[in-house]
Amino acid sequence: MVRAYVLLTVEIGKVEKVIEELKKIPGVTKADAVTGPYDAIIHIEATDLGELTRKILHDIHNIDGVIDTTTAIVVELEGE
Repeated sequence: MVRAYVLLTVEIGKVEKVIEELKKIPGVTKADAVTGPYDAIIHIEATDLGELTRKILHDIHNIDGVIDTTTAIVVELEGE
């Protein structure tokens, strides 16, 4: 299992619609609008890096209003 946080830059006025679409993607466990340098953040799970990449490139980037994404893959530390 691969988990990641994806930070999104979204066109002005489209954040609410983008969040609605993100929540429909299988594997997205949380999607929120945020303040700061990004407009939205999601937590996503996939079976492997290939699936994660496909979800980001094909599902997320194809949502109308998504300008850019930054992905932070969760690393498992010893003892967790």
